[in-house]
Amino acid sequence: MTIAVGDKLPDVKLMKAGESGPEPVQTADYFAGKTVALFSVPGAFTPTCSAKHLPGFVEKASELKAKGIDEIVCTAVNDAFVMGAWGKAAGSSDVTMLADGNGDFAKAVDLVMDGSGFGMGSRGQRFSMVVKDGVVEKLNVEAPGTFEVSAAEYMLGQL
Repeated sequence: MTIAVGDKLPDVKLMKAGESGPEPVQTADYFAGKTVALFSVPGAFTPTCSAKHLPGFVEKASELKAKGIDEIVCTAVNDAFVMGAWGKAAGSSDVTMLADGNGDFAKAVDLVMDGSGFGMGSRGQRFSMVVKDGVVEKLNVEAPGTFEVSAAEYMLGQL
């Protein structure tokens, strides 16, 4: 069943690019005790993700933090090396890149899409959520092929 407002995030392992290689991150620990703006993209370095989605959260980071967001997290079904490189190329230190390399998080929240028509296999859908102390407070899932409700600007209007 797809995650919903009021649900606790499932506890899965994501990966973060670190100085000496990928570092495991358990979602139960990582999202505890803070308010996080989490957004998911189908893939790093893909057109809409690179031109609009990530840049929007980079541009609006200070406004989101002024409205009570402690951390901004981007996740995608890519490995930690790709997410780290994308963060360096297009992101900022205001956005934490967490790799869902095996798609475990996307599967656990039941927000998976089939990108095989584009040679991408199983990916996470485009969505955003506000997570407070591990519990989903806001959830914005895009319809296939759209980019509206998961944008940073939309989230700002919800806070």
